[in-house]
Amino acid sequence: MEQEVEIEFKNLLTPDEFFRISNDLSLKEESFITQINHYFDTPSFSLKHHKCALRIREKNGSRILTLKQPHPDGLLETHQSLTDSEFDQIMKENSLVNGDIPSILMELEIQPKDIAYLGTLTTRRAELPYRNGILVLDENQYLSNTDFELEYEAKERLQGEKDFKDLLICYGIPERTTLNKIQRFFEAKNH
Repeated sequence: MEQEVEIEFKNLLTPDEFFRISNDLSLKEESFITQINHYFDTPSFSLKHHKCALRIREKNGSRILTLKQPHPDGLLETHQSLTDSEFDQIMKENSLVNGDIPSILMELEIQPKDIAYLGTLTTRRAELPYRNGILVLDENQYLSNTDFELEYEAKERLQGEKDFKDLLICYGIPERTTLNKIQRFFEAKNH
């Protein structure tokens, strides 16, 4: 089982802020890769009620099923690689494949057979090293919405938060309460 604790800070950006940072960091069109997130939950949103999220990310020819769960330092991510046939089974039959993630869902008293596909979010992403972490610029498209986001993936919470706030100050960007992608997706889906 592959697991990691994700410590990240995020801030929504205006289009002008996004392009200003992109230009300042000399990012070109080829600096961005496309990734596709497919989101899942039960019809009664059992995962959401547990503050969890389930997605399949398609990126660079691979497909990874990821369960995100609350963790004291951020989010505990459990990853499960998928073959083409496993991906097809999940997407076409709404049926999770065997592995660690269905087992964890059962521990949460969520039946894997109840998991259903909710929709897709497509991201153009650029990543680059910044201080002791990774700086991420995202352009997200979902349900007729486009938004722009700055993320900082850190190795340690306190220093990461300081580095991220310093970056926002440097660019004159106000801190904005920013929901994660799946939360923004659900919010848009419910309106």
